[in-house]
Amino acid sequence: MNLESLANREVLTQPFYEPGKPIEQVARELGLDPEAIIKLASNENPFGPSPKALAAARKALEHGELYPDGGCFELRQRLAAARALAPDQFVIGNGSNEIIELLGHAFLGRGDEVVMGAPAFVVYKLVTLLFGARAVEIPLREWRHDLPRIAAAVTPRTKLVYVCSPNNPTGTSNTEAELLEFARAMPDHVVTVFDEAYADFLEPAPDLRPLVAEGRKVVGLRTFSKIYGLASLRIGYGYASREMCALLNRVRQPFNVNAIAQAAAVAALEDHAFAAECARQNRAGLAQLERGCRDLGLEFVPSVANFMLVRVGDGMRVFEALQRRGIIVRPVKSYGLPEWIRITVGSGEQNARLLKEIGPLTSVGQRPRGP
Repeated sequence: MNLESLANREVLTQPFYEPGKPIEQVARELGLDPEAIIKLASNENPFGPSPKALAAARKALEHGELYPDGGCFELRQRLAAARALAPDQFVIGNGSNEIIELLGHAFLGRGDEVVMGAPAFVVYKLVTLLFGARAVEIPLREWRHDLPRIAAAVTPRTKLVYVCSPNNPTGTSNTEAELLEFARAMPDHVVTVFDEAYADFLEPAPDLRPLVAEGRKVVGLRTFSKIYGLASLRIGYGYASREMCALLNRVRQPFNVNAIAQAAAVAALEDHAFAAECARQNRAGLAQLERGCRDLGLEFVPSVANFMLVRVGDGMRVFEALQRRGIIVRPVKSYGLPEWIRITVGSGEQNARLLKEIGPLTSVGQRPRGP
């Protein structure tokens, strides 16, 4: 009897998630100076971590011999104050990705269905398949979630519905009114999950807390990876009803979030000036990339997040050519978009370098469809 015969059958057919290559790996493979490489592939913050978070993380490291607070007490208290909810209406995860997995543990089994947009964040589908459920993918309409079609795809077997807004990899969002109407129309046997990883870049961000107050079966997901620059520490959270959070905490591992990440997240919540400046710089960077794409005749999807989807002809070819020039972007062939790449908004200098290098690599004569 071989090892695979003992494994759960879903594990044997599970697709792999392919993360963007780190700077060090690209430098080794191509013989480049790592200091000269810019990474615009993983929607990271080009301005680094919140300074307040960095100071708190260093202080927490001094007590690395101690286990972290398994209940994330202080962070939940600070989140409660910031979001006007109760501390027990939060569940803290090793990145918001972990909470997507917790939802699978809590709700999914073989024969269940999960409805999601396509393309959208691939982890929804990966977790769905891992638990033996079926992913029901609804194509986007004009690059946004087609909420009426998603609602129509719900069946008695549907357990979860995912809506990512702003959406990854398109950078588009649905309005607050659309999201509220959609959730209020969901049948009682469905849990609606709103992934708001990029909501901090919106002004104003949709406020979905009324759904929680109404007793709806909803979960909102947020992260400290993006605007607060804490991606390496892997910390995010979900907010929902007390009952929902208690259920998710039942399947959460003890000490799932380290003490350094917790301390950094607590401090980051107080660094309002840093977050505001990052949002401002991001808007300027989006405008810079849009102007550059128009000048180059490149089609792009207008974005409200910290990245942009750009049509370049042969996405893999342009990705590889840029990488040889020390610029890492994200090909999105795996999302069904072989002609496109996803570009993270960088600093003004990084954006300018990207635009300079990408021009000669892309097809000539494409008609821009951006605004």
